[in-house]
Formats: sequence, C-alpha cells, structure tokens
Amino acid sequence: MRTIQMTLDDDLVKAVDRVSKQLHTNRSAFTRNALREALARYNIEQLERNHRKGYQRYPIASDEFSVWETEQDWGDE
Repeated sequence: MRTIQMTLDDDLVKAVDRVSKQLHTNRSAFTRNALREALARYNIEQLERNHRKGYQRYPIASDEFSVWETEQDWGDE
C-alpha cells in the first residue's frame, strides 16, 4: 500500500470524516472504498459504451431474434 497526498475541499473532508465515523471506519478506508466503487462504475460505463457502439456499427437485423419468439414463456398460460 502506498501513501499519497491529496488536496480536497474542507467541506468534503468534513463530510467524509462524518460518514466515516458513522461507518466505524477511517478516512483512508472510506476513500479507498469510494475510489474502488468509482472505478467499477467507470468500467461498467465503458463496457456499456462499447456495447452501444457495437450495435451502432452492426445494428440488429429485423428478424435476428425472431427464431426465439416461439421459445418465449411469459407464464400467463
């Protein structure tokens, strides 16, 4: 683990300290968790963007999924 130095607004530090105390953790652990969650969200956003780009490049054909229509089961029968 490395020690780094960050510059944060006073209000943000106060909010982090308040929530960290409520969660019975410390500022560093709270920040590590927040950064991990932000990185996970970023990765998901990138995957979703790539997924959209793929369908923009190669749109779904009108009959692409029709083969599965007879397999649908909505549980209403």
